[in-house]
Amino acid sequence: MNTILIIEDEPQVRVNIQEILQLSDFETLIAANGKIGLEIAQAKLPDLIICDIMMPELDGYSVLSALRQNEATTNIPLIFVTAKAERSDFRQGMDFGADDYLTKPFTPEELLSAIASRLDKHALTERQAQAKLDELRMNIAHSLPHELNTPLNGILGMSQLLMENCGIMPGSEEVEIAELIYTSANRLNELVKRFLLYSNLELIAKNPEKIRQIQEQRDKCFAEKIISEIALKKARDNCRQKDLTLDIQESTVQLPEENLSILIEELLENSFKFSLPSSEVQVKSTVEDNKFNLYVIDNGKGMTIEEIDKIGAFVQFNRKSWEQQGSGLGLAIVQHIVKLYGGEFTIDSIPEKRTIVSICLPC
Repeated sequence: MNTILIIEDEPQVRVNIQEILQLSDFETLIAANGKIGLEIAQAKLPDLIICDIMMPELDGYSVLSALRQNEATTNIPLIFVTAKAERSDFRQGMDFGADDYLTKPFTPEELLSAIASRLDKHALTERQAQAKLDELRMNIAHSLPHELNTPLNGILGMSQLLMENCGIMPGSEEVEIAELIYTSANRLNELVKRFLLYSNLELIAKNPEKIRQIQEQRDKCFAEKIISEIALKKARDNCRQKDLTLDIQESTVQLPEENLSILIEELLENSFKFSLPSSEVQVKSTVEDNKFNLYVIDNGKGMTIEEIDKIGAFVQFNRKSWEQQGSGLGLAIVQHIVKLYGGEFTIDSIPEKRTIVSICLPC
């Protein structure tokens, strides 16, 4: 049974709404003003709120604003009821995040129809969110153990071989084994750093005050040198120096140097991973209307529209077919950083032909 909170300062209206809802098998909570209503909403977490706008103590707009700023109440559907019927009043209510708007007087049928519509929409949103959560859990269950076990097995196996044959094998073999251990440990270390970075960005994304502080710092860096150095390094690491084409226009970008480096590393890592050797990977930039536009283009595997829409942490597409390594954190990290600094991130891709990743940042 759904619970509905009624926040209404007129006693007769409040009682009428309550009777209509109780006759329709809803549980009800009531509040005589906005202040009490907000306290009840935060304590009881009703399934839906019906709220008057013009009230003492705290008006409806202030109640809604407070609800939307609280993680626990931000998704509770709210229907405004008011005697005001001006278009500007409707617009203001929707701008504050109201889900619907009823003008007094309204019929029981109008009230129940609005409630049913909002509850159905909320239930659909909840199902979609749960489906995404289930998909994330499945992706973690499939990809994370593999990403952890592969370097761990290398470290354990090689170190055991080194211990069991210490003093027997030639020094050159010992050095080779030590290098393999280092490579596996470094891979594990990079995964941990990526996961911690992604987790930190997720926390920041849920903290409006932290976002404001970061954006107000307005850190800047020179793009050309950073992008060129990182791109050349990634090409060498992947033995793809001849495949890389650079066309970078110098500009200052409103982004810390560390974060710009992360963007380039992640984008180039993906481009080299999902394109074949001897196929071109382009990194180019332009400056237009005080915006820095960065493009990373490869002629590799590509992505479908559905795959682009599902980009996120621990998401890998056709992993078994391509047998690629990776946690899927790279593009999710890029998305977070670009959004945090007021930029835009888009992907245009033709499967099996070409992918263009575009980033637009203030400069």
